[in-house]
Amino acid sequence: MAPLMPPFSLSTFTAGIVAPLVGFAGTVALVIAAAQAVGATPGQTTSWIVGICLAQTIGGMALTWRYKMPIIMAWSTPGAALIAATGGTIAMPQAVGAFVLVALMIIATGLIRPVGDLVARIPPAIASAMLAGVLFKFVVDVALAAPGTPLLVLPLVAIFLVARLIHPASAMLVVVAAGVALTYGLGLAGPLPRELGLSRLEWVTPVFDPGVLVGLGLPLYLVTMAAQNLPGLAVLRANGYNPPVGPILTVTGIVSLISAPFGSHTSNLAAITAAICAGPDAHPDRDKRWPAGIVYGIAFLLIAAFAGSFVALFAAMPKALITTIAGLALAGALMGALSIAMGDDRARFPAILSFATAASGVSVFGVGAAFWGLGVGLVALGVERICHKIGIG
Repeated sequence: MAPLMPPFSLSTFTAGIVAPLVGFAGTVALVIAAAQAVGATPGQTTSWIVGICLAQTIGGMALTWRYKMPIIMAWSTPGAALIAATGGTIAMPQAVGAFVLVALMIIATGLIRPVGDLVARIPPAIASAMLAGVLFKFVVDVALAAPGTPLLVLPLVAIFLVARLIHPASAMLVVVAAGVALTYGLGLAGPLPRELGLSRLEWVTPVFDPGVLVGLGLPLYLVTMAAQNLPGLAVLRANGYNPPVGPILTVTGIVSLISAPFGSHTSNLAAITAAICAGPDAHPDRDKRWPAGIVYGIAFLLIAAFAGSFVALFAAMPKALITTIAGLALAGALMGALSIAMGDDRARFPAILSFATAASGVSVFGVGAAFWGLGVGLVALGVERICHKIGIG
């Protein structure tokens, strides 16, 4: 029989508090950028964040309690980058339709093993190259923002370079705090609304546009699986756990499906923040680390309640700050994706083609660059393999 009260300790409590602060502060600017890219109103942007916070809280706490391991959920950071990269070509209802499709696909992946096996067969080099292409623009935008507001951007880059050497997990938390302080110190902040109150959810009726479902939905599913769920499972295994893959994916899909009509994109397993809660710093005894997942969930409930305040704060910040935070937050992910993309000699050239196509931002027949990047890479890799088999090259 499960205990009524988890065996909390100071270390598990600390891990459960630090992880959501790092995860939220480091990437919420990217989620706001994604919402702005699809034309979300301030109310819909708040609802987006509230819905996804509630989804990852409910899903993560339920899985943590059921399996007595710190199963930490988060929003899809690469997914938010993918949405933000659409640059105003997709409207909010169509985006929500894609979110619903992604949730259904993740549920199918958890319930139907051959579907998961098919996704696992996509060459990591090509999937990573597509992801790197999506992330590239955001990191480059930091350099482009520097000439316009050097007193804001350059100090933040310097702070990030030092902070990531001292404590990588907390680097973005430091950058966000320093960025807000610098913005007010330089007089660049806009006015804050006087009345904020508790956050509210807003319903958005999904519209299922075929071009958006293919151009956004399919790449969003793939980057969520390849860049979030699979690494999240790897973090748990690396710390000595044996996570039940099918049930975990099914639950993440279900909570994503419930939150999607409130504007929220995909919820999935966390990787970096999961390492905080699942690692030995949370507790020397592996079997006593799971309460950190409960604390993590409670912390995100509080964040959800006041999400409107965070949205209002970032809305008052200059665009250069949001651009810098988003770009620095994705620099590590870009480095990792490029390392995997270029790591396989046999797939290096197709990966370059995939990266270049995804980074180009090209849209054909209403289908975005991420899909074409994946397609070009897979076709090029297939051609190379066929040629090698018949003795060409």
